[in-house]
Amino acid sequence: MKRYVGLMAVVLVAMWSAGVRAADPSGRWSATFMTQVGEQVYTYEFIVKGTTLTGTAKGSLTGEGKISDGKIDGDTITFVENTTYMGMPLAFNYTGKMTSADTIELSRTLMDFEAEKATARRAK
Repeated sequence: MKRYVGLMAVVLVAMWSAGVRAADPSGRWSATFMTQVGEQVYTYEFIVKGTTLTGTAKGSLTGEGKISDGKIDGDTITFVENTTYMGMPLAFNYTGKMTSADTIELSRTLMDFEAEKATARRAK
């Protein structure tokens, strides 16, 4: 009986730890946002080291910008896209939730404007 209880404890711990592993958004992603100035197509290149997220974001209107302040907490990611538009620096604040290995539900804000939402899909 003790052996059975011990084995069950090991199985439960393994199942629990598999469920709390951090999401892995490493790689290339694409998303399309509907914005006040029209449709914006984005490509993200995410680099993950532990719980830190860095990389680049390339928008059809803003060009390529660096990702900073990126964090991963379970299936939640947050980061800032630092870019420019017409010579003016912009910082988009993102939050996202990985809903599968190939999908992230993103929301981003810029200053006090209403949040823009998009679904990012892993590039294959």
